[in-house]
Amino acid sequence: MTDLGDFGDFNAESDADSGGRDDAAAGSDGTRTEPSSAGGSTGTDGGTTDDFEPTPVEPRGEDVGIGAICVSQGLRVAEDGDETTLRAYVTRGNRSSIRIGSYLLAPYPDGETLFCRITGLEYAQQYHADDATEIHARRAMRTDGVDEADYKFVAELEPVAVLYDDDGELKRRMTDRVPKPQTVIRQADDTEEIKTGLKMPEDGVFLGHLSVGGEKVRTAATPPTIDYRLKDDYDAGDPLVFRHTLIAGGTGSGKTHGAKNILRQYLAEDRAYPMDDGREVHPAVVQFDPQDEYAQMHDDNPDLDDEFGRRLEREGIAYGGHEDTTAFVPKVGSASYAAGHHRARQVEFTIPFSMVYDNPWLVAGSGLNDNQYGALVSVLLPRFRKQYGDDGTYEEFTTFLDDPALREELDESGRVHEATFDAVRRRVLGFGHVFDQDARPITDLVHEFVRPGGLTVVPTYHINDSRATETIVLAVSSLLIDQKLSNDPYYDRIKETPLVLGMDEAHNFLTDADSVQAGKVITKFTEAAKQGRKERLGLFLITQDPQDIHDAVFKQINTTVVLNLGDEDAIKSVNIPSNLESKVPYMEKGQMVVYSPDNSEPVELIGLPKCLTRHGRD
Repeated sequence: MTDLGDFGDFNAESDADSGGRDDAAAGSDGTRTEPSSAGGSTGTDGGTTDDFEPTPVEPRGEDVGIGAICVSQGLRVAEDGDETTLRAYVTRGNRSSIRIGSYLLAPYPDGETLFCRITGLEYAQQYHADDATEIHARRAMRTDGVDEADYKFVAELEPVAVLYDDDGELKRRMTDRVPKPQTVIRQADDTEEIKTGLKMPEDGVFLGHLSVGGEKVRTAATPPTIDYRLKDDYDAGDPLVFRHTLIAGGTGSGKTHGAKNILRQYLAEDRAYPMDDGREVHPAVVQFDPQDEYAQMHDDNPDLDDEFGRRLEREGIAYGGHEDTTAFVPKVGSASYAAGHHRARQVEFTIPFSMVYDNPWLVAGSGLNDNQYGALVSVLLPRFRKQYGDDGTYEEFTTFLDDPALREELDESGRVHEATFDAVRRRVLGFGHVFDQDARPITDLVHEFVRPGGLTVVPTYHINDSRATETIVLAVSSLLIDQKLSNDPYYDRIKETPLVLGMDEAHNFLTDADSVQAGKVITKFTEAAKQGRKERLGLFLITQDPQDIHDAVFKQINTTVVLNLGDEDAIKSVNIPSNLESKVPYMEKGQMVVYSPDNSEPVELIGLPKCLTRHGRD
């Protein structure tokens, strides 16, 4: 078999007889004539003519950019993105550095610039040939690389915005013009151009650094990274903290790490919001913590060294333990709370039964139908309150329901059927370890619970009863929301303090369910989400199951931060653009997609590699 590696020795006349080959090569005197050298030809007198001068194939001058707009397959910009055709030829020396998602600039002759993003990369043949052959495959297997000159390398571009100068200020507008053919394109490497092109604010709450394909976008500036921030002032609308945030990520994706870093920015010393009376007030943060991780924000991170700290300071990122951190520990039966993993102050509290008057669904342990819920709200609780006063306890309420004379009276009067009475009684039992425990009522601790500039953490990890956990979280959150939305609040401290209400494992509390209680909770949080902007109340929800968050609440979320999610339903539910959606299952720890339409174009970020406060247990 012929050795396919010796293609250079191939002779088209190899099948001719050897005599023919010798005759063709011999001179008239019978001697063999050697072929002339490549550098010249042999004359009749045996001399050699001058060498041919080689012709350069590279154009003179220095390359600028990475390639040029090409029109071989059309050049079109349309309102419908599917009808846009924008492609660029990338030169050989730049091909290895090009990535899908990278940002490019194509200048117009009048000084404006098209800011665009790479959405596809393609190799095409320079010259038509069938390379799906044995010879081409074997040749490729015996060589070390690819001759780029044999192929075209074309990038498909998506126009994002047109950049233009307005009295010395760089601004953006929608794409409304097509670039010229053969326009030289270059990679965007200027912070101002990239931030303007992506509509990213210059200042605000730090989330992470802009990235493409898991690598940070680099510029020629110092620092070379591009910080991504959320709008946090009233100059361009309401601060996004009061338009609500959702962080979604699977186990091990870094969502708690990221959530701590974001919350730490809201607790920065220089962060305050104007109130209606003209005061500038620091926000209070209340974080419900089912895994007992957020009280650690009181302590410094021992792994955060001085060099990293100086870098954070240069970028204006708040870091270090927050001294004004208090763990408000719910007292539930005999459950004890151990806090060896943090040094935050601890305060025990209990839920007083008096809170049930305003939130009667708190005492319903399982589903009540409309008749049963109506009996509880309209008949039983008002009668109990009239008999025992505002200080009536849960134990007194159960004793009240044990009275057979009351049951008979209500049945005979037609106000509450005896079967309905019995159903209500069964469902309100089992809360003896939740209400009125040996601790101060939360209603007496409001001034300490909501502190401007303070972090309040409500850990529930030590509570083994899920029903008790739900009751406590919903009771406290309802207290805060009701007072925030009230036109005549009882607790002015809550009303007059900007509030960030954080809830980890939010899917456990804001899920859709066929019960009156769940409906009441969803209604309450939906109202909070709708009116929070006006009342300076921001929801900060954290979940690994975003598909379980009720749609009425989800639709009010303005900023969605998505880390690694493996569940297809969860990925679909977060409603991010398809080009970023496909990346979510493959993102490493700390990588995230941010979808915040009122803040920027959808982007990919990398969070800080270190937590800004203490994180994790030894």
